[in-house]
Amino acid sequence: MANTATRLITLLMLLQRQPNQKASDLAEQLGISVRSLHRYITMLDEMGIPIYSERGPYGGFSLVRGYKMPPLVFTPEEAVAVYLGTGLVREMWGKLYQDAAQGALAKLDNVLPEEQRHEIAWARRTLVTTGMHRASLDAATPHLEKIRRAIREQRRVVMVHRKQNDQTPQTREVEPYAVVHRSGWWYVVGHCRLRNALRSFRVDRIVELTLLDKTFQIPADFDIHAFLAQAFESEMKIKVRLRFAPQGAHIARDLAGTWDTLEEQADGAVIVALTMPDLQWAASMALGFGPIVTVLEPAELSQTVHAWASAVVEQYASDQSENVVK
Repeated sequence: MANTATRLITLLMLLQRQPNQKASDLAEQLGISVRSLHRYITMLDEMGIPIYSERGPYGGFSLVRGYKMPPLVFTPEEAVAVYLGTGLVREMWGKLYQDAAQGALAKLDNVLPEEQRHEIAWARRTLVTTGMHRASLDAATPHLEKIRRAIREQRRVVMVHRKQNDQTPQTREVEPYAVVHRSGWWYVVGHCRLRNALRSFRVDRIVELTLLDKTFQIPADFDIHAFLAQAFESEMKIKVRLRFAPQGAHIARDLAGTWDTLEEQADGAVIVALTMPDLQWAASMALGFGPIVTVLEPAELSQTVHAWASAVVEQYASDQSENVVK
């Protein structure tokens, strides 16, 4: 249920948006009784908010003409939400928005009433987000700054970009539409003129980036969320099933959010299913769990894990032999 401060602010906003509102209408919008509505009106009056009422079929409650709410009026919960959101921006985007985030927090601290400041102080002590999974921004920041400017000014860029598992970079002319953070990495999404299609490029794989004077228009029907949903769906190609041995079943349960499905077995084992972008990622994950995991499907993943494991054994056996000789 909304608290008193929230309802008072909502009531102020309703009155500022439309004058001459009847008590019954205001009460309905706030989810309270007409009697409670009159009590809130009295509270606002005691706070010095100029509210008056007019009788008659077209009358109702209104704010005195010309009165405007202060530019920053937050409930304690809203103030905490702004603080937490600003902190996340600083954590995720590093130097790119560090100064802006710090300045916003300083302004909040300077203008908020005592109640909101106490709520933020409580949040600072008890609601903490840190160490989020992301690549270092130090190397990517210069590219991100250029990309942000290019998107704002709708200017094309020329990038020298290296594909995954390909050490030979390609030069592409791109019209950047958006920057996306996903799974710890930053991507620029835009129209690739070489392929004449929408593409995404991982920012840390950009070797060189140059802003051009050529401009472009972002299509009116471009929807970054629709593009990402489609792109991620097309990325997910390999359906994987893994068996966690009974002694490792607790690990599978602890990672429940990772799996598409999780099935408990009568012998205490757990079988999980998930979707992976490619065979290498899937093999890396399976090997990372060591002997507690057995690949059930697909067959090519089982073969890859077997080949990699054999190569690792051979590599370390060779190292041991060299050490014995020495």
